Amino acid sequence: MFVSMFRFLIFFSFLSLVSSQNCSFDLQSFTLRNFTLLGDSYLRNGVVGLTRDLQVPSSSSGSLIYNNPISFFDPETKKTASFSTRFAFSVTNINPSSFGDGLAFFLSPDNQTLGSPGGFLGLVNSSQLTKNKFVAVEFDTKQDLHFNDPDDNHVGLDIDSLISIKTANLRLAGVDLKSRNLIRCWIDYKSEEKKLMVFLSYSSFKPKKPILIVDIDLSDYIKEFMYVGFAASTEGSTELHSIENWSFRTYGFGPVRPPHNVSDNTVIVKPPIIQDSGGHKHHNKSFGLGFGIGGPAFFCAVLVAFGWISVKKWRGLNTEKNLKAELVTGPRQFSYKELRSATRGFHSSRIIGNGAFGTVYKAFFMESSSIAAVKRSKHSHESKTEFGAELSIIACLRHKNLVQLQGWCIEKGELLLVYDYMPNGSLDKVLYQEFEHGNPLKWPYRYNIAVGLASVLTYLHQECEQQVIHRDIKASNIMLDASYNARLGDFGLARLMDHDKSPVSTLTAGTMGYLAPEYLQYGKATEKTDVFSYGVVILEVACGRRPIEGEGTGHEMVNLVDWVWRLYSEGRIIDAADKRLNEDFKEEEMKKLLLVGLSCANPDSTERPCMRRVFQILNNEAEPIFVPKVKPTLTFSTSIPFNIDDIFSDSEGSEAPEHELEIRID
Repeated sequence: MFVSMFRFLIFFSFLSLVSSQNCSFDLQSFTLRNFTLLGDSYLRNGVVGLTRDLQVPSSSSGSLIYNNPISFFDPETKKTASFSTRFAFSVTNINPSSFGDGLAFFLSPDNQTLGSPGGFLGLVNSSQLTKNKFVAVEFDTKQDLHFNDPDDNHVGLDIDSLISIKTANLRLAGVDLKSRNLIRCWIDYKSEEKKLMVFLSYSSFKPKKPILIVDIDLSDYIKEFMYVGFAASTEGSTELHSIENWSFRTYGFGPVRPPHNVSDNTVIVKPPIIQDSGGHKHHNKSFGLGFGIGGPAFFCAVLVAFGWISVKKWRGLNTEKNLKAELVTGPRQFSYKELRSATRGFHSSRIIGNGAFGTVYKAFFMESSSIAAVKRSKHSHESKTEFGAELSIIACLRHKNLVQLQGWCIEKGELLLVYDYMPNGSLDKVLYQEFEHGNPLKWPYRYNIAVGLASVLTYLHQECEQQVIHRDIKASNIMLDASYNARLGDFGLARLMDHDKSPVSTLTAGTMGYLAPEYLQYGKATEKTDVFSYGVVILEVACGRRPIEGEGTGHEMVNLVDWVWRLYSEGRIIDAADKRLNEDFKEEEMKKLLLVGLSCANPDSTERPCMRRVFQILNNEAEPIFVPKVKPTLTFSTSIPFNIDDIFSDSEGSEAPEHELEIRID
């Protein structure tokens, strides 16, 4: 049994250390089994058309994407794959004077790459020029000066932008993209040489010299997994773009290597049989004596080990059974092996976030070609409690502005939750980190985030069967999906409460800067403490400032709520708007958002609106709430327990000695 277990461990270690694998496919015709068609693309007789086949001019865009993501980077060896692709395409037109705009071969981390018609080549959204990330080779049939096109018949390398890094005039190679002929293309990228080459020809023989050579290291732009495909677009044209065949391969990853901790010494070798005619009786006697003494001891050790394993397994099954009982519908149970494989053994390169109760990993499931986020809770009694709380709460909730729970796992002492993957990360990352790269979040998205967050909090506070108090609403717990819609996550601090019962006092938890004054004083979470945190978040969204931030040469700490309220009292509230927006916002919406933020962050909890009212105000369905010009001074004058331990007890109505305590919050 032990030998079998040992062999299994070696085998498991072997699997966990397998490096990224090379990929290849060769298709002489297309079927829908392996590809996704987006936009106006279509399949006809094994050939893919990327733009509309109409007799009249139209504007169109379409994409063809290979279903399975391809491994381009090995995080263990830090090596980027080389790749080579060959395909045949044609550009035809019933009206030679109606030309434009072209097509492109691309690599993208997103399997939903579809851009706008016209000069955007189906790669870029006209309203979000920097949203889609890609490495593309464009074949442009129309000169667009907006993108610095040199002419109407060129090939170019594009990275995250349609302004090419380098272009080449195809007439030098004797190729006309609009000739209606079948054109064959070869694209080679050699990772070690850091060189990309493009070859074009009307014949099936690859030319000796490339038409385009670009010295570039793509490892800065290629992620661990990428999707490959084609995109094309037209604008007021009858131009057609077709792909007839396609082959693709990656290379450069090493072969499967053996585990580094497995040596020849681990191989079990049968000992040689020693012939001993004179001393075998003495040997047998010694062996018998040793066995008589060691046998019972060994048996006892095995028995103890078996008992320990059985108790541990029973406890695990009991915990799992209790968790299963709380999940009526919805999330599925994942196996530990499945999640370990999807996260490459919880490799550090897959970490996308860290929270108070665990680490979040990006998980890729090869079988379904899907991506998810796996939260791995810490190994402690407290984290098990939080795990159970988060699981039981989210499993019952359904709202478009919640991070959806896909499943869970409790095996091998691990507590794991599987969520939808949010490609744009957290709100704080987008608000602050992307600003540093000169790419501020645009105003329509900001306002939509405030509305979405108000909607989901209305649902949690007033529309669920049991009220949910989140208790940790902050920018880092608000995730953004592919369209920058707000998704509230991290329910590790949430507590369920019946609507007809008063909140239960609990130990203060949350993040400074977002905590309501009464929560700091009494440790009592209510829906109004969530409202306060919401107010701070939307002031962040409007102002682009953190809740508590250093200011001036002395880096004096400034409270965001105080700062906005001071500007409001001076009649300059619009000056609180994020300067990096360059006034590119609707002033009426900005003022409304700032005033709603102040009303929600009112120190007096009785003056704060409910989230349903906030949602109605932002949707122009209710009048704004009056906000006093001067920030209210809050006075706590309440009979509270003298014993600090009683303040945070779970029981209401303590009979401990009471003293009057007055606290002013200005």
